[in-house]
Amino acid sequence: MKIISRHIALSFIAAWRKSCRKGYAILSASLFLAMASPILIGCVREPELHLHDGGDIIIKMPIVHLELDVFWDYVTDLGIPYDWTKEWYYGWDDYDKELFGTLGYEQPDAFNIRRYYTGLNPKAPHTQALSNYVNGFVLETSFNWGFWDILAWNDIKTIDGIQSLIFDESTTLDSVTAYTNMTMNSSRYHAPQFTRSFYQPEGLFAAYEQGIDINRNLNDFYYDEERGLWVKNINMLLEPITYIYLTQVIFHNNKGRVVAVEGNANLSGMARSVVLNSGIAGSDAIVVDYNVRFKKDCNMNGESVDIAGGRLMSFGMCNINGTRFAQSRAGVTRADDGIKHYMDVTMQFSNGMDSTLVFDVTDQVQTRYKGGVITVELDMDTVPIPRRKGGSGFDAVVVDYEDGGTHEFEM
Repeated sequence: MKIISRHIALSFIAAWRKSCRKGYAILSASLFLAMASPILIGCVREPELHLHDGGDIIIKMPIVHLELDVFWDYVTDLGIPYDWTKEWYYGWDDYDKELFGTLGYEQPDAFNIRRYYTGLNPKAPHTQALSNYVNGFVLETSFNWGFWDILAWNDIKTIDGIQSLIFDESTTLDSVTAYTNMTMNSSRYHAPQFTRSFYQPEGLFAAYEQGIDINRNLNDFYYDEERGLWVKNINMLLEPITYIYLTQVIFHNNKGRVVAVEGNANLSGMARSVVLNSGIAGSDAIVVDYNVRFKKDCNMNGESVDIAGGRLMSFGMCNINGTRFAQSRAGVTRADDGIKHYMDVTMQFSNGMDSTLVFDVTDQVQTRYKGGVITVELDMDTVPIPRRKGGSGFDAVVVDYEDGGTHEFEM
């Protein structure tokens, strides 16, 4: 990110011209080098002269980690980079895009900015929040001299204009928290505080930088001769703080037994909220509601299978920043907070009956702590067909998802 001041240089020029009119004409070589402008030769800044308190600043906001291949940069125990495309058999056709949206992250183009002025004390508690809205990738506004904290997150835009994300800025000025509300659907597993599932959040990006020094001496600034501007570089990147999971239930030997799925599915044990400033998810575990679709005759390494697939967005696992989890715990490739993760999908059978299948996918979610593919494989020759409607026929507990699909069925 770059901060560029259009008017700091003009303020300096005005001050030096004022000094010249007072009769000061002492040549300062160091001043000439610092200002890089022949207009200032023959003048020197006097201590009693003060510039305007601040100037207009331009902030540019880059986006990183938009591609799933880049963001899901896991490495297996064997040192092999994670290639999600080799295990994602459901695909993503035009109808999936129409129903569920883009498979990966979408590039945001508008942002909410909160600026916190801390005076001469870097990283001091916030006493006031200044709000800005950016339509595009450039913010130009005024900054007082001193230290600033800056928080940025993308504006949410949806096809139907309905937004699930809610932002809490009133509880404390020191942080902003995002969360979603409950749906009307009941939750079944590992959500003891909540009886209903929650809406999945929209894609959310955030960046937070503290102690940004906008100083009178222009320390850490440089002069861009092409633009005629003073420039300050800031290491500030917008990163995803919501995580994409691609889920698929693969039916081997289905032979027309399962003919459809109910549109709603659930994944339990995910975080209810996230703090935008830190990217750390909240401690409350919830069930996230999302949509799935049933496809017949999909190609899985030459075998024709049926698949119930979907795309889930969530705040990720509780109490961690998924994007930086591996960096914060060197050598750790698996998150384990003791919370279990269950995925349930309601299937419609050829005899007109239905059953909710529940799968323990804890190992997969903990291993893919910032998103990835979650796969369950079922041999339908071993799955009982329900004899009544509305029943939970069985729980399909995946013993080890990496062993080719071993399952226990508990009636």
